[in-house]
Amino acid sequence: MYTEDDLLPLSALHHLLYCERRCALIHIEQVWDENLFTAEGRIFHEQVDSGKSESRRDIKISTGVALRSLALGLSGKADVVEFHKIRSDSAGKGVLKWQPFPVEYKRGSPKKGNYDVVQLCAQAMCLEEMLDVRIEHGAMFYGKTRRRQNVLFDAALRQLTEQTALRLHELIDSGATPLPQFGPKCKNCSLIEICLPQKMKKGRPVEKYMEMSIARGMDDMAED
Repeated sequence: MYTEDDLLPLSALHHLLYCERRCALIHIEQVWDENLFTAEGRIFHEQVDSGKSESRRDIKISTGVALRSLALGLSGKADVVEFHKIRSDSAGKGVLKWQPFPVEYKRGSPKKGNYDVVQLCAQAMCLEEMLDVRIEHGAMFYGKTRRRQNVLFDAALRQLTEQTALRLHELIDSGATPLPQFGPKCKNCSLIEICLPQKMKKGRPVEKYMEMSIARGMDDMAED
């Protein structure tokens, strides 16, 4: 169990699964740069995360919902949480309950990796801890397709989410930025000019780089 001081951004799970080096650059080295994709994503989320609530028949909708989990050591916000009115028995005559249903909004289209669904599952697990409920389903909404993709929070996804949260804490606690691994994802990364994955892909240690830089400086001074 983590403390309040240990909490890390829930959104960092997405960064970690996309690229551990990107995650470290953002959350350890505190660097950021924006490109077309991140700008569109930011604007898309700003349009959703108004912090307002509304009701539609048997559904209450809240946006920009604050989240926290001491079990996962995460905090953040949910784009949208729908609360569906249900009865506790199949006949519809039991105790009235409002069942949470988190919805995460992304500007693009569904991805092959687990980045999005792990982030959504973490939101559900935060809500479960905060509200003492069990949440079986949520949904991703993609701006490009304008469609929802339902997500089941099964045992495998929950385990992956827990493992990713643990790895995130390990990475941040280490204070070390992993070496780059150049690949297709790099071309769409807003930090490519900071990361320089192609130039650094041979993995030359920082200490060696500093030694060479100092040596060159000494040679220049000697020539002067």
